[in-house]
Amino acid sequence: MFKRIVRKDGSVIILVPKRDTKAITFEVIYKVGSRQETKAINGASHFVEHLMFKGTDRRPNTANIAKELDSVGAEYNAFTGKEYTGYYITADSRHMPLAVDMLSDMLYNSKFEKKEVDRERGVIVEEINMYEDNPLMYMEDVFENLLFKDTVLGRSIAGPRVNIQTIPRNSLYNYYQKHYFGGNAVIGVAGKFTQAQALKLVDKLFPIGKKQARNKIKAVPAFRQTKPEVKIVKRDLEQVQLMLGFRTISSVDPKFMTAQLLGNILGATMSSRLFLNIRERRGLCYFIRASIGAYEDIGSFVVHAGLNKEKVYEALEAIKEELNDISSKGITKEELKKAKDNIRGRMVLKMENANSHLNFLMSQELLGQQIKDLEAKLKEMDKITIKQVNDLAKQIVKWPQANLAIIGPFENKNKFLKILSK
Repeated sequence: MFKRIVRKDGSVIILVPKRDTKAITFEVIYKVGSRQETKAINGASHFVEHLMFKGTDRRPNTANIAKELDSVGAEYNAFTGKEYTGYYITADSRHMPLAVDMLSDMLYNSKFEKKEVDRERGVIVEEINMYEDNPLMYMEDVFENLLFKDTVLGRSIAGPRVNIQTIPRNSLYNYYQKHYFGGNAVIGVAGKFTQAQALKLVDKLFPIGKKQARNKIKAVPAFRQTKPEVKIVKRDLEQVQLMLGFRTISSVDPKFMTAQLLGNILGATMSSRLFLNIRERRGLCYFIRASIGAYEDIGSFVVHAGLNKEKVYEALEAIKEELNDISSKGITKEELKKAKDNIRGRMVLKMENANSHLNFLMSQELLGQQIKDLEAKLKEMDKITIKQVNDLAKQIVKWPQANLAIIGPFENKNKFLKILSK
């Protein structure tokens, strides 16, 4: 059970009480991410997230914030995506007042001191270096830069190093002021608490402000791709990272769960088609999976694999064969049942965790959807038919619109393009 409360300024509170826990999670998510940025300030959302931990008047620096939370054994962190930025604290429920007060202080009163801004530039550049030095982590940025090139979704969340090194302190503060307002926030509480306790704390520490509508996205332009495209990042690696995918439906599309079922059948488990046929039977990779990446206006259907550099071409041929097979011949009744059972089981287990349950609900709110509980979502999934999955597979797998990104010891795209084009 959950409760949704819309406040006068447009902010929304989601309450998820749980009896079988002694912990609470307090979370605040703003509908702002890298897609709200211009090219000149790409990286600002992530930079602002870092600065929320750099001190307030009451807690002058990072150490003060960390020591206070560490003293009660709290877990705390933040995250930035292309469409949202979030902050959370999980603690013993006795310390709920501290969790709410801490995030309030950070989100309303962070100082943005120039010396801290300048110090953090180096930290973020090192974070970028860490991602780019790890091909498994960097692969998604490379792929989305190809898939959504020349649009806001094709840019990295962290931004280019030159932006991080030069963006003025005032530009960051103005960006924060523009996007961190009540109507753009979803506030969540999950775990052991009473409604009266939660609302008293939130109303006191997150006061209702001027009514203002939540950010709306500007949809990316339609893509008109007529032939496969390949992007190679040359690295001297033994294990090559490969991502092959197609643009597809958005996270708010009614067929989104159908796409999740298709991805599950193709490559979400150790008994999926790709895992059994590419890894177990042919020994062409260490790992392989299929997944759905989705934004509010567009999404992607992706196969990601880690491959021996000597077997890349053979593996790409085999992956293409599996995609052709599922789009031309379709799935079986048994596969659909197994995928539904697998997703149901995963979602049920996930909802046992109060944090995950809270994010499940808050993410729907951020997308402007009517919030549905787990049972409602599962009932929707149960109604999906074989025909719907097969029709979507035919709609997605179109080789003139294929995109392939590779990190490995290659320079020439032609052999990859030949495989995709034939």
